[in-house]
Amino acid sequence: MSKVSGGISTLALGWALVAAPAVHAQTAPAANAPVTAPATDSSSMRPAADQTSPGDLPGQGAATPAAVQGAGDDVGTKEIVVTGSRIVRSDYTSASPIVTSSVEALKATGAVNVEQSLNQLPQFVPGSGSQGGGASAAASAGRATLNLRGLGDKRTLVLLDGRRLPPSTVFNVTDVNVIPQSIVESVETITGGASAVYGSDAIAGVVNFRTRRHLNGVEIDGQIGDTFRGDRLAADLSAIGGWTSRNDRFNIIASVGYTKRDELKGSERSFFDLGILSSFIGQGTYVPSATNLPSQAAVNAAFPNLAAGTVARTNSLGFNANGSLFSQVGAYNYTGPTTGDYVTFGNVVRQPVARQQSIDRPLERYNFFAKADYEISDALTLYAQALYTRTDARTNVGNSLTQFIPVNVSASNPFIPASLRAVLASRPSPNASFAINRRFVELPPRVFETRFETSQFIVGARGKLGFGDWTYDIYGARDRNVINDDIAPGVLGSRVNQLLQAADGGNSVCAGGYNPFGIGNATSLSAACAAYITQRIRRYEDIRQNTVEGAVQGTLFSLPAGDVKASFVGTYRENKYSFVPDAALIAGDVFATNATNPTRGSTNVKEIATEVFVPILKDVPGFHSLNVSLGGRYSNYNVTGDVWTYKAEGEWSPVRMLLIRGGYQRAVRAPNIGELFSSPTGAQVQIGNPPTSGDPCDVRSVSRSGSNGSQVRALCIATGVPTSLVDSYNFTTVAIPVTNTGNLALTPEKASTKTLGAVLRPEFASPVFNSLSFSVDYYDISIRDVISTVAGNTALAKCYNQDGSNPSYSATNTFCQLISRDNTGGIANVSLPYLNLGGLKTSGIDFQLDWAVPLGSLGSLGEGRFTLNSVVSYLGSYQIKNFSTDAFQEFRGTIDATNALPLPRWRYTTTGNLTLGDVDFGLRWRHLNAMRDVTAVIRPASPAPGVPAYDLFDLTARVRVNDAYQFRFGVTNLFDKAPLVIAGTPGNTLPGTYDVLGRSFYVGFKARF
Repeated sequence: MSKVSGGISTLALGWALVAAPAVHAQTAPAANAPVTAPATDSSSMRPAADQTSPGDLPGQGAATPAAVQGAGDDVGTKEIVVTGSRIVRSDYTSASPIVTSSVEALKATGAVNVEQSLNQLPQFVPGSGSQGGGASAAASAGRATLNLRGLGDKRTLVLLDGRRLPPSTVFNVTDVNVIPQSIVESVETITGGASAVYGSDAIAGVVNFRTRRHLNGVEIDGQIGDTFRGDRLAADLSAIGGWTSRNDRFNIIASVGYTKRDELKGSERSFFDLGILSSFIGQGTYVPSATNLPSQAAVNAAFPNLAAGTVARTNSLGFNANGSLFSQVGAYNYTGPTTGDYVTFGNVVRQPVARQQSIDRPLERYNFFAKADYEISDALTLYAQALYTRTDARTNVGNSLTQFIPVNVSASNPFIPASLRAVLASRPSPNASFAINRRFVELPPRVFETRFETSQFIVGARGKLGFGDWTYDIYGARDRNVINDDIAPGVLGSRVNQLLQAADGGNSVCAGGYNPFGIGNATSLSAACAAYITQRIRRYEDIRQNTVEGAVQGTLFSLPAGDVKASFVGTYRENKYSFVPDAALIAGDVFATNATNPTRGSTNVKEIATEVFVPILKDVPGFHSLNVSLGGRYSNYNVTGDVWTYKAEGEWSPVRMLLIRGGYQRAVRAPNIGELFSSPTGAQVQIGNPPTSGDPCDVRSVSRSGSNGSQVRALCIATGVPTSLVDSYNFTTVAIPVTNTGNLALTPEKASTKTLGAVLRPEFASPVFNSLSFSVDYYDISIRDVISTVAGNTALAKCYNQDGSNPSYSATNTFCQLISRDNTGGIANVSLPYLNLGGLKTSGIDFQLDWAVPLGSLGSLGEGRFTLNSVVSYLGSYQIKNFSTDAFQEFRGTIDATNALPLPRWRYTTTGNLTLGDVDFGLRWRHLNAMRDVTAVIRPASPAPGVPAYDLFDLTARVRVNDAYQFRFGVTNLFDKAPLVIAGTPGNTLPGTYDVLGRSFYVGFKARF
């Protein structure tokens, strides 16, 4: 649906199809609220004591907006803190759009990881998480991050009770899986800038996890689930206990949890049978040197059954098990397997790497959480909190490659087959060493084994200041994340070369030597030589964050419309990082891994902030209420200097049932340690499946065969493709090496966020409609001085004028300068330093409908209840420009597999529930609009195919046996919808956006004692 009207029609249809009312999520006050009181329900606004407590029937928790607080509602003097503000208020209105999700709504998704649950909300684009393979998966290593509005997880601030969580990476993003689900009462999401309140990183918004405040007794929760194919088991078990003293002065809560998830490999899903088709194959290939090519006559003689010249002398030549040669390009004379781990695709012999990789990574996690507070007097409450999580993740990225280190074989190597020896003898320098590429199929798959140990310790004090209603809160937090990341096995290039250069094929070094020519040879790599060339490669990271913060808040004075309230905050925060890679990594001696250097650095910031709430009018004609909130923050960073952020927000309720809200925020994101201090760090970036996509210099590409093919050819030569190879050059792999480098000259990103919306809660007499609420919110976010690297595929597209940005085909083009090639013409590296680039801006509209209908109001249908919740997001624009001098390019309605960025115009989640006594049934519908491929923007002359619309349906059920026991069940992806193929490339999809598991089920229970 490309038009707004079409999207609205589909939305209306969705509401009609799933006609069940919404359930109201309950929201607890922040743990550091100076004055505590029962929470209020965010839709009905009755005191929480009058509502069903979280986890009880009827109704499952759903996402609900912060709604209108009526003047006549009985909230008394109860005071709470709304996410997005530090001021304690007695109502629950918010000038910022807030979506609240209860823990029961999260559990109803069937996921054992909280990020998979939240990613079902339309405001989120799946960030890194449990699913996906390859180099990017190894980098995330099982971390689960949140990405609001598709602006990146570095621009989404994650809080626990209003406080920052420990960073999980050098780039200052949070792994939300360190938060035990058993302690979570609700999750509040603000979409839009909030830096004036919380500081750096809140450009896209804030996700605040609120913990449970009081619990007397013990609660045990467990869940187990699997696919209907029985190949990916996931289990979660937690126990939480609490005690509150009789006088309510002492309170303690503690929880322990265990999560385990099995691995699902690509080979277990036929979808990935042709995924990531690599030209680095187990048979091995001889790669001719541009400066020492064999004669065409010798190559012709190696293929006597083909016409002369069919196989060019520049072609890579592989080795059949019988000793004969085959041409990798064209697959001429290939006698090996063509299914399973080997295929011929596009007449090129390849190995489908996705079959070897984890598409859902195995994970084992242990967590502990405890908090306690003791009220000595009204003036002093002491509190402490501890969090510890250990996560063991394992990422299978396939058999090692010989991509980044030259593998030179001596011309006297005894294992050289006679067919290749004749070709080598025809070279101008027949005794020179030669290069081969090979995948080590004789070794176990290359695995990244990662252990995270994350801890946070907080101590603080809060209380009343002794004048008016002023309160204070001061705390110190000490965070640490220790990461041990091992590659097992890592293949050492120096030792492989030593074996291949040895006159006896390495037999004198390790028994049996190493025969790299062909497969099916029992003596190709002996156990002794396998042990000799491999080593466990270790990487160690230590990430620390220390925070001291003090805040005071209270009433400045009173106006006719109410109290003018203010808060004042002072913060000091420091971040430290050290990275110690294995010596072999520093030396660049590990196959399939770029050279990586040690890194260390530190940053600190001193901040002061203030916020003022001013009630302007109340209970006068046309103004049930009119309030204004103003805020400002001054931050001094030791590396990048001073920066100001500020906000101005308003809430106008012309009548009791309607709230109109809006605001302007100036937000910032300061460069983090990784962006500032990173030493050159290697990675791999997928560029597509040749010849339909990939290297523009590939002779089969659209760039070379198009109307400007001669200019592209000249540019390819100017950027490093040898003239002798340019007319037969094939780049047959799907990924390129890139190197990211820190930059101390970076300045903070600056963003402007505008929001305007309305919350409507009609006061109908009919019980059918008296629990109806609707909200609509417009957002506009514009970021300048964006800190990022240029994407590797973007650099290629722009250098070779695939999007019109280098019309003169100049080798001095900025993007061309980033690309380096080796002597075969292949892309050796794309240098991608962190820069303050151009800009990023996005805008759209969020809709939300909540509706509850007691069945008894419809006739003699008993005490049952229908509820409906629908959250819809319409993306109006998503524009990027790489440099300040560039024009913005519009990416709305596109999908980018390389950067994991789906940007559908319409996305929505609709949930309906039917409650009958102690039994609750739910149906959830998730929808994503059709999207064009991103190449429609970055290379419009030859765009790849887009993707159609995608719909998933889930069923849930819950049964309460009694007050102590309840069970939950569910089936996700009810109709076993397969993931979509992106860019027309087999096996290419976005796990997390599209379901790679298939139809799955879960069974859970909760017991209270």
